[in-house]
Amino acid sequence: MLLHGGFLDHHMWDDQIPVFARHHRVIAPDARGHGRSANATAPFRHTDDLAALLRHLDTGPAVLVGVSMGAATAVDTALEHPDLVAAIVVTGAGTSEPYFTDPWTTRNWADWHAAMAAGDLDASVEAFTRFASGPHRSLDDLDPAVVGRLREMTRRTMAKHTADEPNWMTPVPDTWERAAKIDVPVLAINGAIDSPDHNGMAERLVRTVAHGRVTSVEGTSHYPNMERPDAYDRILEDFLTTL
Repeated sequence: MLLHGGFLDHHMWDDQIPVFARHHRVIAPDARGHGRSANATAPFRHTDDLAALLRHLDTGPAVLVGVSMGAATAVDTALEHPDLVAAIVVTGAGTSEPYFTDPWTTRNWADWHAAMAAGDLDASVEAFTRFASGPHRSLDDLDPAVVGRLREMTRRTMAKHTADEPNWMTPVPDTWERAAKIDVPVLAINGAIDSPDHNGMAERLVRTVAHGRVTSVEGTSHYPNMERPDAYDRILEDFLTTL
């Protein structure tokens, strides 16, 4: 199960889907309010949506592979629906209760939220896409095709929403306190030059769970599966083989 990052959609996995579909059943949904999935009209939790999908498809326990928001959903699901989870792979996140202290990260968050509050779609897309570069590069240092794909997905999802719509997403409580109860294998595949906050949360998670380890993809930031798909895929395939 491939779980995309916030404000993106399943196309962030376009490099992985055909590769892993050769030997695995691959499911790559659009989360509620993202891509082609409908916006929320009542309180919901991403983990419950995911659990309902797995049960509808009569599959699981599954290996949940997530980046950023998708990683948080994977961890939530191990806490809330453990019977559906065989293992977890996270990138750039720990649980669904993130915290940010790094100056580069907090500045980006402030720029992004200011643009959203002003209803400026162009500025919102650009500020959010800057997370792809990490604190040590600019977007000009990335492959233009990757940046273009990120901007396209982000614009498509952000355009579905308005600044004044209700936030129907319901938080999962006490995730960090409960994370030690996760007993399935957990692998963090971080971008080596992602922000200290994003990598730090993933590293905290693997230290907290019973069976966790961390590795990284050199020269990549928040979306290593898009920047260096071959390297990311090798790490993921090796992990799946150990399972």
